[in-house]
Amino acid sequence: MPTEPHQHPDPRSLPVTTLNGIGAQSAARLEKLGIRHVQDLLFHLPLRYQDRSRITPLNQLLPGMTVLVCGRVEFTDQIQRGRNSVICRIADGGGELSLRFFHFSVQQSQQLKPGVQIGCFGEIRYGFAGLEMVHPEYRLVDDPTQLIEQTLTPVYPLTEGVSQSAIRKAARQALSLCLHSRDAIKDWLPAELLQSRDYPSLQDALHTLHSPPPQLSAQILSGTPLPALRRLAFEEFLAHHLALLQGKQAYKQWPAPALSLDGQTKQAFLAALPFRLTAAQQRVAAEIEADCRQNRPMLRLVQGDVGSGKTVVAALAALAALASGYQTAIMAPTELLSEQHFRNFTHWFADLPTRVLFLSGQLKGKTRQQTLQALADGSAGIVIGTHALFQDSVHFHKLGLIVIDEQHRFGVHQRLALREKGQTGGLRPHQLIMTATPIPRTLAMLQYSDLDISVIDELPPGRKPVATSAISSERRADVIGRIEHWVAQQRQAYWVCTLIEESEVLQCEAAEKTAAALRQALPKVRIGLVHGRMKSAEKDAVMQAFKNRECDLLVATTVIEVGVDVPNAGLMVIENPERLGLSQLHQLRGRVGRGNQDSYCLLLYQAPLSQTGKQRLAILKQSNDGFVIAEKDLELRGPGEVMGTRQTGQIQFKIADLERDRELLESIPAAAQTIVQHHPEIIQPLIDRWIGRSRHYAEV
Repeated sequence: MPTEPHQHPDPRSLPVTTLNGIGAQSAARLEKLGIRHVQDLLFHLPLRYQDRSRITPLNQLLPGMTVLVCGRVEFTDQIQRGRNSVICRIADGGGELSLRFFHFSVQQSQQLKPGVQIGCFGEIRYGFAGLEMVHPEYRLVDDPTQLIEQTLTPVYPLTEGVSQSAIRKAARQALSLCLHSRDAIKDWLPAELLQSRDYPSLQDALHTLHSPPPQLSAQILSGTPLPALRRLAFEEFLAHHLALLQGKQAYKQWPAPALSLDGQTKQAFLAALPFRLTAAQQRVAAEIEADCRQNRPMLRLVQGDVGSGKTVVAALAALAALASGYQTAIMAPTELLSEQHFRNFTHWFADLPTRVLFLSGQLKGKTRQQTLQALADGSAGIVIGTHALFQDSVHFHKLGLIVIDEQHRFGVHQRLALREKGQTGGLRPHQLIMTATPIPRTLAMLQYSDLDISVIDELPPGRKPVATSAISSERRADVIGRIEHWVAQQRQAYWVCTLIEESEVLQCEAAEKTAAALRQALPKVRIGLVHGRMKSAEKDAVMQAFKNRECDLLVATTVIEVGVDVPNAGLMVIENPERLGLSQLHQLRGRVGRGNQDSYCLLLYQAPLSQTGKQRLAILKQSNDGFVIAEKDLELRGPGEVMGTRQTGQIQFKIADLERDRELLESIPAAAQTIVQHHPEIIQPLIDRWIGRSRHYAEV
């Protein structure tokens, strides 16, 4: 007999209000957790589990334990001291425990009368009169065995107004609704992929995680990742990877202007440069040139260590755009860096018949109008600026190439928004993205799988490695003495004050105090100060004075991490280096060693250093290779910090955890290729399940 269609509900379309106990108000609260449909509950996994499989005797309790206990109420008393509270003392014949409630009703106080037997679950801590539990979950029982649960109890992420018991009840209903019908929630991963990795089916994985069988209790409580969890993390990584690939494929379907550069123009440009390109620069420039010749948009990421010469490679691509009658927009994350690019490009393109313009949020009035007009009518071939370049008021005549520097500071969203901007006459611009932050290969696979990647893995000849040493801040006076000696030899130095918590105000204040103290200690040294709260013009004036050798020591916050190039500055002191990531320290260090003389970086740390802190500073002393350092940083600190996951642009995961599931990343590209080639029909359903409406990768 055919089954009724309603016996096979589709959890994607069933609203949570179909579950018992969830009305409009609860549904609105659940929506804050991203839960709208029954299926969303299945993928809202427990954060951890509680063990209620045994009752712990009261005489075995220790502070910090989270346990199930049972005892008879000896007395209940209201305490008026400080915050009003109710204290209830229970005993089990062997020991006693206080329960403390700050929020209570008269009814509760009457319930907890002497003689009744009560089961409680909560964390043990020290109180005024010995051990206590604050606000335990409790219930009155006749038989203590009623309290014992055979399986672990899941603890879910919550939002205001939603209790654990409510979400547990909803998750149990969702499980029985969806998992009793094998078709209700489809397992999209091919059977051979699951078998080769020894993963359970989707239904089994979800069942295990929401309602773990007793035999897995010990494994879960020990923190060992379960195959069920790894399987879901794998599927989520795969969906994100496929979404980026799909976005790339969709973008590559658009026509783009074919940009070509004749040999004569290219040779004349290269001959005018004050340096020769390295083999690595020539290789990457050729890869970019080949991309730009196609009438499909280039999407390429150029990674290169600090000082490896990425900017001139971008300049060659801009030259091809100019020669083909198209404009180039170059975007950098800070005014300082965009101003430096502006100076370089103005110099390099001085003999060519085009205007190089600068556009930032600071540009106002008539100058701004003139700049916007030159972009709109095409008289400006190259424009350089901050993200102000992509405001609605900016219109291009014929944009053929977009160059984004230090893209990781803008994030995935902005990268995709820019692709929209340059659409003229149905053509999309080519995109070149540059970063001096070496991205560990595993993370590049995930964050940048919509891009082709080139690496400039060679420094220009004559660049010497920077000698790095770690010095305790107790020897600060020695370091200051070293600066005095250094400046006496007509050399310049940086003193970098690192981030204090997340406060820019405090950071700038620290830099101001440091500059004042150094001025007092070094009266003969000319000291400049640069920080993030200074006006752009002030910053520029100080940097320019430093570059022109009118200033010997530059005290700065990490704003100088990217940008300025002062070959005579060969000494850098970084205060509290333990606050920064290795890659960031390596980038700061890249500001020195730009001349042909010996250069030094002193890491002035606060003692005592943790074990990890020692390891991290040792890596910097041993290596000058940004890629080696980035991989080590990943091992020591985890991916969230390396990628700066707090930034809006980074990928947010529901279940996968970059730190915990890192080794899964290696196998994602190959699995994605298998799916693209042999199972293309499952790509869209996988993306819908994991990314759904927040499709910030696919074409807008």
